[in-house]
Amino acid sequence: MKNNLSIVLLMGIALSTTSCASMFTGTKDKITFNSSPEGAKVFHKGVEKCITPCTAEISRALSKQTVTFEKEGFNTKEVKLTKTFNPVTLLNILFGGAIGVGIDAATGSLTKYSPKKYDVELEAQSSELK
Repeated sequence: MKNNLSIVLLMGIALSTTSCASMFTGTKDKITFNSSPEGAKVFHKGVEKCITPCTAEISRALSKQTVTFEKEGFNTKEVKLTKTFNPVTLLNILFGGAIGVGIDAATGSLTKYSPKKYDVELEAQSSELK
């Protein structure tokens, strides 16, 4: 009985230490957006996040992520969010193994957004399009 309890306890500890990047750095990043001129709406996945200048939480994902800036009288501008490897993920190799890496991959925590600030220059629409 004690042996079974020990095994269950060890499995619980092992599972609780998996997905280190998700646990320690979360699944979202706060990113600051600025535009010239100010007052542009910032959209991520079709959802308005904020109006510049602003900071918004953007969910991490392994797939390509973009934000769109929209302001009346100006051309819409799409910006790709760049990412870097999240070094906290390396803890999974030591402690969490494949399960932890899989969880971090599913939550997007294998990467993090970098830079955390985007400055965008919006171009005025030509007078024909106004």
